[in-house]
Amino acid sequence: MKQLRRHIEEILPLTEKEFSFITSHFSKQHFKKGDYLIEVGQAVPQMFFVARGLLKLYYTDESGKDHILSFPREDWWETDYLAFNTKTKAKINLQCLEASEILCITLKDYQNLRKELPKIEHFFLEKATAGHIASQQRILSLLSSTAEVRYEQLLRRYPALLQRVSKTLLASYLGVSRETLSRLSS
Repeated sequence: MKQLRRHIEEILPLTEKEFSFITSHFSKQHFKKGDYLIEVGQAVPQMFFVARGLLKLYYTDESGKDHILSFPREDWWETDYLAFNTKTKAKINLQCLEASEILCITLKDYQNLRKELPKIEHFFLEKATAGHIASQQRILSLLSSTAEVRYEQLLRRYPALLQRVSKTLLASYLGVSRETLSRLSS
């Protein structure tokens, strides 16, 4: 929970009482490599904060090809936001690439936390805005940049991923073949 506090306090200060109230809304869970936090077709009752570990958020198309949307890692918030907020079934998967320690919050607890501690609303707004900006940048990059430019952006933004993620998964994230990625990285 110390990591969560540090993460929140990068945006706003907390008293001991406020932080205690916040932590009362979370549960801590440990997952093994390969475990799913979200599977397509299932309910999505929680949002997740990655305290330790690495995940992949991905969509599988009708032909069976996986499309990686992101690699959530330490200090990232992730879920299938549409399914979580509308109480519908997941359309994307969230799977552990490493053993992971995850802080989980239900929709009811998330809503209660925001209602009972109004200043946390600012924190979640800042995180949502940053996530939205990152998503738009990623979409624009996929639509308008060459494979080489996308690879260079990955190196600049997330250099540690190269040591934590296989080339096959990185290629999927970049929207290129494994061979193209090998050519770009040599």
